[in-house]
Amino acid sequence: MSYTIIVFVKQVPDTQNITGDAMKADGTVNRQALPAIFNPEDLNALELALQLKDRYQAKVTVATMGPPAAAEVLRDALCRGADNAVLLTDRAFAGADTLATSYALSKCAGKIGKFDLILCGRQAIDGDTAQVGPQIAEKLHLPQISYVEEVLELNEKTVKARRAIEGGYEILETPTPALFTVIDANEPRPKNAIRIMKYKKAKSKLDLGADATAEDVEKLAAKDLLIQAWSATDVDAAPERIGFAGSPTKVKQIQSVVLTAGDYKAVEATDAGVTNLIHELIEDHTLG
Repeated sequence: MSYTIIVFVKQVPDTQNITGDAMKADGTVNRQALPAIFNPEDLNALELALQLKDRYQAKVTVATMGPPAAAEVLRDALCRGADNAVLLTDRAFAGADTLATSYALSKCAGKIGKFDLILCGRQAIDGDTAQVGPQIAEKLHLPQISYVEEVLELNEKTVKARRAIEGGYEILETPTPALFTVIDANEPRPKNAIRIMKYKKAKSKLDLGADATAEDVEKLAAKDLLIQAWSATDVDAAPERIGFAGSPTKVKQIQSVVLTAGDYKAVEATDAGVTNLIHELIEDHTLG
């Protein structure tokens, strides 16, 4: 039996490189000033899907929601072994919080069609909420397992997984279809050289430009190089549930804390130096 696996991924700013130059005056991140990368735990989710592809000849479809430039993570996924790619892109999706994002992605899953498993990274490094995966499961009425390290067995009716818990792990079994959120418990495989030569040319119809014809799109599809690009209308998303309109989370205030060269203190590498530092931290309530 051939299984179908959907992996939801995200292109995120590389938050390890945030400095004062990468912050706006209002305290938000200037995404244009940071390199865009494949969200790390989404890579772990993709690797788990590809392991299942190796074991069970599963078909892996990777999908992301974002601007047209987010197609770069889809090309990356194709180069690593994914079979199909879907870009969910529309100005109407802009400003989405986790509730609106999970709704849009659930509609995307519905358009992809029948599936056995949805995999998501536990959380994205530009938000750290870990909410989107579980919310997708709730909207699709799927059983879910979070903090998944490994899939032990997959069959026509059930899937068995190892889940990390404090101090160890537990083995859980659930009916399929199901949704798992995956942690960084595997080593994502590198991009395959042969697939790079092919899929570096993968494009969506948006990449072809406004002058592209249906024939141009068909040529890409015939070469297995077409990244599907779907709008809110394509996935039948209700306008009031997507983007800013569908996002009840409102940010009231943002405080930007940017360290400068004077924000440090030299501490003598002695017992007395460390003791004095601890006392100072306790006095200003940084500790205790």
